[in-house]
Amino acid sequence: MRVPVRQLADFADFLQAKNFKQMQLVEIKEYEVKDSIESLIADCKPHLSMDDIDRIIKAFNLAYERIGGLKWVDGEKILNHSIEVARIAFKEIGLGAESVISALLHNLKDPSLPEGTLPKNLEKDFGVTVIDIMEGLTKINAINTENIALHSENFRRLLLALSGDVRVILLKIADQLRDMRALEKRTMEEQLRIARETNYLYAPIAHRLGLYAVKTELEDIALKYLHPEDYNYIVKKLEETDVQRHNFVAKFVKPIEEKLRQRGFDFEMKARTKSIHSLWNKIRNKKVDFEDVYDIFAIRVILNSKPEEEKSDCWQVYSIVTEEYQPNPDRLRDWISIPKSNGYESLHTTVMGPEGKWVEVQIRTQRMDEVAEKGFAAHWKYKGGKGSQELDHWLATIREILENPELNPVDFIDDFKRNIYEDEIFVFTPKGDLKKLPAGSTMLDFAYEIHSDLGDHCTGGKVNGRMVTIRQKLKNGDSISIETNNNQKPKLDWLDFVATSKAKSRIKSSINEEKSRLAQLGKETLIRKCKNWKIDFNDDLIRTLLKHFKIKLAQDLYAKIAEGEIDPLSVKVLLAKEEEKVSPKDQLQEFFSSETIEEFSFGGKDDFLVIDNNLNNVNYKLAKCCQPIFGDEIFGFVTIKEGIKIHRKNCPNANQMFERYPYRVIKAKWQSTQNRNSFQATLHISGTNDMGLISKISHVISKDVGVQMRSINVNNDEGAFDGTLRLLVNDLEHLEFVIHKLKNIKGVISVIRSIT
Repeated sequence: MRVPVRQLADFADFLQAKNFKQMQLVEIKEYEVKDSIESLIADCKPHLSMDDIDRIIKAFNLAYERIGGLKWVDGEKILNHSIEVARIAFKEIGLGAESVISALLHNLKDPSLPEGTLPKNLEKDFGVTVIDIMEGLTKINAINTENIALHSENFRRLLLALSGDVRVILLKIADQLRDMRALEKRTMEEQLRIARETNYLYAPIAHRLGLYAVKTELEDIALKYLHPEDYNYIVKKLEETDVQRHNFVAKFVKPIEEKLRQRGFDFEMKARTKSIHSLWNKIRNKKVDFEDVYDIFAIRVILNSKPEEEKSDCWQVYSIVTEEYQPNPDRLRDWISIPKSNGYESLHTTVMGPEGKWVEVQIRTQRMDEVAEKGFAAHWKYKGGKGSQELDHWLATIREILENPELNPVDFIDDFKRNIYEDEIFVFTPKGDLKKLPAGSTMLDFAYEIHSDLGDHCTGGKVNGRMVTIRQKLKNGDSISIETNNNQKPKLDWLDFVATSKAKSRIKSSINEEKSRLAQLGKETLIRKCKNWKIDFNDDLIRTLLKHFKIKLAQDLYAKIAEGEIDPLSVKVLLAKEEEKVSPKDQLQEFFSSETIEEFSFGGKDDFLVIDNNLNNVNYKLAKCCQPIFGDEIFGFVTIKEGIKIHRKNCPNANQMFERYPYRVIKAKWQSTQNRNSFQATLHISGTNDMGLISKISHVISKDVGVQMRSINVNNDEGAFDGTLRLLVNDLEHLEFVIHKLKNIKGVISVIRSIT
């Protein structure tokens, strides 16, 4: 835009009256460049000192001297881009002289430009702050965001720039907005890349910093290129309904304007149409048509109030609006008493307007409106505002999360974006301090918000005096106290219910720290065992183990060894070239001392453990789950505390033991001795309920066979007989003889040995 001649003349008169010698612009040949820089200076002059104006002109002169004739590949003059970024930073975001100077000079550091572009005395001429901001912009511009999901570490680097000066990120947003406005000059591939980058990174950050006007424009332009059909559909619908909306607004505001004037308010009223991106989101998420979106626009009342009367004036206007139109009590939003964490202040209500249509009314002062449009940058113009403290708190939280070396940037991007756009809740500590959290936050999120250690040891707490678990979701106004236990440690399932990025980051970090400790312990154990087994510990060995146990990372393998989920002996068995050659005697050396092993008997070339039928070895016992008797096919299983248990091969637990603990399974056989012992066996008998059947069974067992009966349980049901016998027999042959005799009893249908 051309600066009016009268405006420039006024500026010159002002300088002359102050006897101030202004630095002159260099002779500019390009009309477009001359027009742009004069417009920028005209915008700055009412708000900046003469010294600042001088420094801005000096910065431009330097930039013009160095890059005035250079263009980018698309033909655009580089200096024009710099001036436009400076104008957006000053006029639309509200930044000051240092930011304007940095914007004018930042392209001097473009690595694609000729060497020697940047003068050595730059810091002396413009100060260290300008140099720092330019350095930050250079780092951000060097980041490759072509595929942000795959190169998400770049996002982390981007946000770490906030650790220096927040003006770096604000200037980058101005730079991005300028690029988006000129997107039609780019190739289709570049359009899609820049639009995705904006949608994923810069629009959410602009939202969090309170730059609502900038955020809205960024989102709308991104939608235009990412979803052109949807964008054009909504634009067309808005144009078709423009007259209808205008008439409705005029009818709605007329009685309110009259009452406000009668009460003596200095105000402005305007209708604000919902952004195209917001309408698109609502249509998509609610699955409704354009005509079904009731809050397409909102009425904004902007008051010119004294600072000490802002709140009372806003509430008086609220009273006037709700006297005229019926409010929806569930839609009242009071961000005046408790502003949003990005500094946003406004009073929102939804009322029933003419024709039975719901209308949102936003009530705020001029100061609040400027803060709403320009976010934290606008706070710097109002002393005593809370914006800078809120910004400092947010940046501190971001830095704390990003400094976590275990952070997964992909997860953080998703959490960051989700946290930014979610509504907030406000809760209180026991001392009455106010804390802001995203909607959906839990007791555990609150604990981590207070302190990381408090979150790590949190076991629950009280909400409004009532005991709750760590999973309890919090609501607005809750008063919360935390209960802790030093034995409590973060668990993986905590990630399923926490809502904040800070909580998720700390939980993952704590879990990874514990896993790293266990992994180191497990690795040391495996190295020591391999040395004892005379097996080389190398990468091939680890790859073999990872494949066998179906584990992706070596750290997870070591941790499982330390936790006992993988027994080192199973590794030895796996690595043996021929597993069958590992003898029971070799296996038992891992579990028993040499003296104890000498008490065992082995058959063949130590190929199997010998179990005699007098059961005189105290280091093994018969398993109760399957009750083996002499003559059964058996195996031994090494337990942790009870020595070796002898099982039948058809034991119901055999498959599980062979699959999960093959290294604990010992080949075993019976060996007869002169001494005889008795073995317990259980039989199930069924038949018809003939008179005296139990007596016949008892007679066969005691008289004909000479077997000792331990117990008998009988169930008679409508002529059917079902019973369980527990007997003591000498061996398998003896038991089979008993079964044969019982089957010959009249009325007995079946006799079966119990597996358990």
